[in-house]
Amino acid sequence: MRTRPAARAGRYAALLAYLIFLAFPFLWLLSTAFKPPRELGSLHPTWIPQRPTLANFRQAFDEQPLLHAALNSLLAALGAAVVAVLIATPMAYVMARHRTWPARAASGWVVVSQAFPFVLVIIPLFLVLKRLRLIDSLAGLTLVYVVWSLPFALWMLVGYVRAVPVELEEAAAVDGAGRLRTLVSVTAPLLAPGIAATALFAFVTAWNEFFFALVLLKSPGNQTLPVVLTHFIGAEGVADLGPLAAAAFLATLPSLVVFALLQRRITGGLIAGAVKS
Repeated sequence: MRTRPAARAGRYAALLAYLIFLAFPFLWLLSTAFKPPRELGSLHPTWIPQRPTLANFRQAFDEQPLLHAALNSLLAALGAAVVAVLIATPMAYVMARHRTWPARAASGWVVVSQAFPFVLVIIPLFLVLKRLRLIDSLAGLTLVYVVWSLPFALWMLVGYVRAVPVELEEAAAVDGAGRLRTLVSVTAPLLAPGIAATALFAFVTAWNEFFFALVLLKSPGNQTLPVVLTHFIGAEGVADLGPLAAAAFLATLPSLVVFALLQRRITGGLIAGAVKS
């Protein structure tokens, strides 16, 4: 049945409103980053800066070590994404292909663990890392990010593994391939969109994370970018709005770049047409 013009227009209007809702914070942040101090303090703010300036960006780099903090965030986020994917992929394969009661119990625990708040685990986590001598280190923070993103990464990959036709693995077994060879040569290439989406989730989660980094990192040289952004807020809660907006805008760019690079992998349908009907 054809969609009525009024219904179609309503859908497009709702989609446009949703896109505007999503884009508003980023566009306002971008506008604020290029405004001079006089426009930032105006009682009648405008969308487009009347006199755009790069002074906020220069001031942000002069006041805080943004590049070093960004490097720390990048190392922790990349490490967490890679390790989480390497661990979650074989675990997801086992849970998807062997539907025993331990696998079902593990799946239930994965879902339940996502409801735990950060505050609930920070004290035992701090004690464990202290005993391992990983407090105030990027290695310890990366380990925390891996543990925290692993349940959801596992839950995502289980669904992708179940979408892979079992007939392909059976054909590989007939040809003499073992479980490991089947996983590496047959299943893993078809999981490329799921692995890319999982890696993107783990990376963005670690890149934007603030609470664990604030508690576990004390040395200024080890602090990540979200923690350094708080230094633009004074002791009395007054924010240096221009440099803060400029630094926050730069902090959002890596996530956008990573998503743009992995977009085709995420949306690609590599499984389509793998099995003839």
